[in-house]
Amino acid sequence: IYEVIRRPVISEKSTAMSEAGSRYVFEVATQANKIEIRDAVQRLFSVKVRAVRTMVMHGKVKRMGRSEVKRPNWKKAIVTLVAGQKIDFFQK
Repeated sequence: IYEVIRRPVISEKSTAMSEAGSRYVFEVATQANKIEIRDAVQRLFSVKVRAVRTMVMHGKVKRMGRSEVKRPNWKKAIVTLVAGQKIDFFQK
């Protein structure tokens, strides 16, 4: 499970998506497919997943002194849950 899902992506846009329509964003392994991501989220958070959308985020080219270095590509998954369910990353 932890090899498939690396970490949740906490940003302003992903927080708005989770509050509006129970959609959550995760950084996942680049080799993981939608079925593996769905199973991992269901087992890890004990929720029912309705849909999974994936996209590859291409690494940016950054300057380090005189040379340019390319950051690695990473895969992002947007997981939609069944209505009425939610994931609480910051439990009180």
